[in-house]
Amino acid sequence: MPEHPSSAGESHSQPAAAPDPRLAFVYAEAVRGLQHQQNVVESLNTRAGNLIFATAFVSSLLGGRALLDGLGPWDWLALALLFLIGLLVVIMLWPYYAYTFRFDPEKLLQDFVDQNPSVSMDVMHRALALRIKTDMANNWRIIQRLRMSLQLALFLLLLELLAWLFAITRVWAQGH
Repeated sequence: MPEHPSSAGESHSQPAAAPDPRLAFVYAEAVRGLQHQQNVVESLNTRAGNLIFATAFVSSLLGGRALLDGLGPWDWLALALLFLIGLLVVIMLWPYYAYTFRFDPEKLLQDFVDQNPSVSMDVMHRALALRIKTDMANNWRIIQRLRMSLQLALFLLLLELLAWLFAITRVWAQGH
């Protein structure tokens, strides 16, 4: 079929392709993964706070009793474990600013809107999904450090509890 000439002022651009719903789905899943990561970080911070409470409770309750007769080897071990737990809690609660959970609005405008011609939603979804993947990988390194610190601190708390109990047992055995 022959094309009909257009009226004055109309452009000869081709109709825009229909948006690809798969790209929107991938982007939505990437955002969901990033939100999950943020929830993991918040959960680890909450657990670190709970660890502070548990350590303080164990140390004050059992440590006070164990230290009645002075410092023995089990007391020194418990105090060293308390110090190590405190160090790990500081590592867990240290304010990491390398997390990336959001996009910079100014950068989004520069990259996708202010260009002439502006970028389509499909191109935007694809680029942002790939950026989220990179951000998640960078966040994951910090999250792994926090998770390992929490696991080690919980193990040390158990050892501290045992050290205080052995110190108390020594005090009790000497008293009888």
